[in-house]
Amino acid sequence: MPITTTTSESVATLTIDRQERRNALNHDALDELDAAVAAAVTGGARALVLTGAGGHFCAGADLTELEDVAFTRHLGAVLKRLAEVPIVSVAAIAGSCMGLGMQLALACDVRVVTDDAKFAVPIAKLGLMVDHWTLDRLTRFWGEGAARQMTLTAAVLTAEDAWRLGFAQVRGDLAAAQSLAAAAATLAPLTQSGTKSGFGITDPLQLSRYEAAFATAWASDDLREGRTAFTERRAPHFEGH
Repeated sequence: MPITTTTSESVATLTIDRQERRNALNHDALDELDAAVAAAVTGGARALVLTGAGGHFCAGADLTELEDVAFTRHLGAVLKRLAEVPIVSVAAIAGSCMGLGMQLALACDVRVVTDDAKFAVPIAKLGLMVDHWTLDRLTRFWGEGAARQMTLTAAVLTAEDAWRLGFAQVRGDLAAAQSLAAAAATLAPLTQSGTKSGFGITDPLQLSRYEAAFATAWASDDLREGRTAFTERRAPHFEGH
């Protein structure tokens, strides 16, 4: 099984385990990851951690198997589903985070990186292109200068670069990522899912969904619980309704 799932404190940790390929994904592994993400959400996880086994996050797509346009389109759908999960997602990144690995990291909400992490989008070495969703998020999360550097010159950036440019939010290991996710799992789910829907809005339909989520949060039992807990000086217990 190339994808394993463990759950603790309402946090599901999904681990890519194809160490013989530095966790590069093929068709089957991509499908399994997609299914594991969906299962974690339907199983009641309140936060998600995505990581890789053996000291690497994900070295990209497994080019020993043909990567074609059909694979790229399938990947795009998987990435969007990961990005749109209604819970907080954390990428715990060590070692190689290249190509498809970078795309997975871009699909997550926040990123925790170790000092040995390396980042690249070496498409110019292969003669292919990433979809516009990836290019847009790469530009927004890294800044346009770094996005151009990686895509046009195949530059490999470091953990220090990721930290300096804002791509990484925490410097640490898997335990640090799980601790961050566990803290997020105690917070208001409607606030988190609704807020996630407001980032990167490009059309009126997306804006209307955000406005609906806004109204739901302001009319929720969780808001009343948050206010009561604040008044009573205790930790709130949110139920997501």
